[in-house]
Amino acid sequence: REHALLAFTLGVKQLIVGVNKMDSTEPPYSEARFLEIKREVSSYIKKIGYNPAAVAFVPISGWHGDNMLEPSTKMPWFKEWTIERKEGKEVGKCLIEALDAIAPPSR
Repeated sequence: REHALLAFTLGVKQLIVGVNKMDSTEPPYSEARFLEIKREVSSYIKKIGYNPAAVAFVPISGWHGDNMLEPSTKMPWFKEWTIERKEGKEVGKCLIEALDAIAPPSR
C-alpha cells in the first residue's frame, strides 16, 4: 500500500503488481487467493488515482521462479494479464512480458 501511494505521489504513471509467494498459498498456487488479492489491491490503487485496467496483475513465485520469465505450468488457471491504455491493449502471461510492456516515458 505504501509503495503504491509513494509511487503515485512521485509521479509514477505505470504500475505492475506482482502477486508473489503463490507457492505459499493454501492450497499452493491458489486462483481464489490471487483473485482476492487482485480485488483488494485494485480497490486500493483506484482510490489513490491509478486505473486498475491499466495495471498488470501477475501471479508469481520468486522462490521457484514461477511465471517470472516463462509461463508456469503450476498455474494453468492464469491465462493472461491485460493492460488497457489509450494507445491500445497489451497482453501477456509472465512478469518479464509485463516489464517489456511498460511504455517508455515521453521527453
